[in-house]
Amino acid sequence: MKRPVIALVAGVVVALVAALCWPQPWLLVSRGDALRYAFRGGDGTHFSLRWTHSVEEEDWIEEFAVRDQAIEIVATRFKTFGAGVPAHAGRATTLENGWVVMRGIDRVVDPLAVQAASAEHYRMRYGGRWFLLSKPGSEPILSFSNTRAPLYRVAGALWRGWRLQS
Repeated sequence: MKRPVIALVAGVVVALVAALCWPQPWLLVSRGDALRYAFRGGDGTHFSLRWTHSVEEEDWIEEFAVRDQAIEIVATRFKTFGAGVPAHAGRATTLENGWVVMRGIDRVVDPLAVQAASAEHYRMRYGGRWFLLSKPGSEPILSFSNTRAPLYRVAGALWRGWRLQS
């Protein structure tokens, strides 16, 4: 009777160690060497960045997807044109509820670097939730990457993201 229990416990331990150590795809948000957030990644992952434009004081939203293991910008939306903004990008530009929407951009931007200035109120949408990227008085440069890593290496950032959701 003891042998089956020992075998079961050993099997559970081996499975747990494998789950913690086996590299999985993650969407990582880091500041320098410090990992800030970790989200389930890999091909098919979608996320958005939203911020308030410093001159026009209107929100901009850029949409990203992971394809062929790389981050691509797939769409952007904004309410007003300014200097340096193209008249169109991607395969389709439309006007939707007061937003100029450009879809089909499909340009690789991996790794993606963003200066998340507090005055521009940067936030990220992932899995239907918004996560703050800006902090008062700081202008961190954040790097977004699609990376394979074991769970034990990203667990703190994974927990932090869901605990601090906005």
